[in-house]
Amino acid sequence: MKAFVLEDFGLKNLKQRTVPTPEPGPGQILVKVSAVSLNFRDRAVAEGYYTPEKMPPNLIPVSDAAGTVSAVGPGVSRFSVGDRVMSHYASRWLDGPPRRDLGDFTLGGPLDGGLAEYLLLDQDGAVATPPSLSDEEASTLPIAALTAWFALFERGGLEPGQTVLVQGTGGVSVAAAQLASAFGARVIATSSDDGKLARMRELGAAEVINYRTTPDWAAAAVELTGGNGVDQVLDVVGGSSLNRSVSATRPNGHVAVIGFLESMTASLDLMPLLYGQTRVTGIATGHRRAFEELAAFVGVHGIKPVIDTVHAFDDAPLAFERLGQGAFGKIVVRVG
Repeated sequence: MKAFVLEDFGLKNLKQRTVPTPEPGPGQILVKVSAVSLNFRDRAVAEGYYTPEKMPPNLIPVSDAAGTVSAVGPGVSRFSVGDRVMSHYASRWLDGPPRRDLGDFTLGGPLDGGLAEYLLLDQDGAVATPPSLSDEEASTLPIAALTAWFALFERGGLEPGQTVLVQGTGGVSVAAAQLASAFGARVIATSSDDGKLARMRELGAAEVINYRTTPDWAAAAVELTGGNGVDQVLDVVGGSSLNRSVSATRPNGHVAVIGFLESMTASLDLMPLLYGQTRVTGIATGHRRAFEELAAFVGVHGIKPVIDTVHAFDDAPLAFERLGQGAFGKIVVRVG
């Protein structure tokens, strides 16, 4: 089969090769991949920034994939040949709290990912695709949409009428805006691009803040909520931005720390955190049960994931480059 492999760290070492097509063993399914979508994590893995000590040589990257089951191994009961499925990034996290070894069984590193014609999965590490979505749309759900869902509902306990602030217009933030607004929450979106903020309004954002023209966006968010602060912030920036996320949040509110676009480290001012009794939660996607709940919600509410660009398989390196150019929504690579 055709596949892209990381011969070494660095995008220049992402090469298309012909490799053996895997065969499903007991409890495994072989998926003919139709599409994959890229996450910030995928580029971080390729560049060697994300747990490089765990990444095997000639890794097939990319965590999120959608396709059709082409073969099943002995003992498979959850899926049949012809079923449409999505990959589950944290392949062994099915429910409950994560295990300490969660990172040893994640797709796209250290386990082979979906940037290939076929993907081998444990039957427990897949979720049925909502019939309302194409495979390109479905490929955007496993990390970005699930991360947003897990932050908002599983960890945040979102209720209708509450206020959510999302940062930027990447995959997680766009998905969060769609999910929260469909649920009946009020969404405040931030960006430095007025055009993108207008598009966020079209997706359901009630209020928008341009953080370039309004540098103290946290104070602006507090003002928009009558001086109380938002119920939840989805922080995808990390670094010093975390202090502003805490400032924007109401007393006993929730800050979901999701990304590290600015920095993997943060110096946190403790007094606002303590006096506000703010809940700060690290989010690394979610378990399969939440993924299945997300898929059902997407189907019931007719949510269509937002795709920035679709690239041909041979142009996968260009898709990785697009990650750093300010995409609106998700970047997809069409495989099959």
